[in-house]
Amino acid sequence: MIFRLFFALLLLLAAPYVRAADLPGIPQFIDEMVAKHQFKRDELVQVFQRAQYRQVVIDAISTPATIKPWPEYRAIFINPKRINGGLQFWQRYADTLQRAEKQYGVPQEIIVALIGVETMYGNNSGKFSVLEALTTLAFDYPRRADFFRNELEQYLLLARDQDFELLKVQGSYAGAMGIPQFMPSSYRKYAVDFSGDGKIDLLHDQVDAIGSVANYLKQYGWLSGEPVAARANVGENGRAGSLAETHTVAAWAASGVQPDQQIAADKTARLVDFTAAEGKEYWLAFNNFNVITRYNNSDFYAMSVHQLAEALRDAFQMDKETKPLALRER
Repeated sequence: MIFRLFFALLLLLAAPYVRAADLPGIPQFIDEMVAKHQFKRDELVQVFQRAQYRQVVIDAISTPATIKPWPEYRAIFINPKRINGGLQFWQRYADTLQRAEKQYGVPQEIIVALIGVETMYGNNSGKFSVLEALTTLAFDYPRRADFFRNELEQYLLLARDQDFELLKVQGSYAGAMGIPQFMPSSYRKYAVDFSGDGKIDLLHDQVDAIGSVANYLKQYGWLSGEPVAARANVGENGRAGSLAETHTVAAWAASGVQPDQQIAADKTARLVDFTAAEGKEYWLAFNNFNVITRYNNSDFYAMSVHQLAEALRDAFQMDKETKPLALRER
């Protein structure tokens, strides 16, 4: 306990200069990697001696964007810049997106929107050292230490598989990587060689990123042709307080909650609410909405992806209808 308090004080006073190798638990972690995966001890020791503890990572993960009110959070992702960027991305990779939708059953606009929310279509994949971010979180973020310790293990394996330079790969403060911001475990499990060039590259290859996002959603249970979310009208006797429950659309309707579009009565959904300028805004969230939260466990996040996808779909359709045929065929 005394050592822990001393180390916390050391981090507070000299965080920029603390080597990752000095974090409690690193020697044992190296031992495990050597025994379990046959890493070379000297190489890992050298890597962690060069890596640094990053207090900024702890600060960032402690204040996530989802603490913003819904209108402010939404405005980050649903705006002209992101819609225009998504339209250009969609036009550039139209054939790839069509192929991904056909193979995995995930709508093109959802794939584009997710990449748009994550990295502005590959333009902002993060500026944190993935190794340093994961090491900091694995050994100085007790609330989710086990999760990040596993991701650090997966990153070492991924780097060996992909021949990454461990300290050069950059990503988010949570260690997410590349154009679609996959965590290392997801990269190893769900990434696909969609370009067919014999390697999987989510750091630079947009085609691999598109296929991998579609595969990820499909593997987590995306249902082709099923709804994502529907705005709901909650009557005076509506069960607006039953937000954790899942019911059929018919059961919701019987309790005073009506979707504003035609949805099959046997589809199941949960009720989610967002506080907007005009008051409470209710939505029925279906299976595919919940699948999006497997990418980021936030209803704000999933709704942003859904609404950006709708905006992109409308913009793409309008562009097709207004652009001269000769230009469309080029």
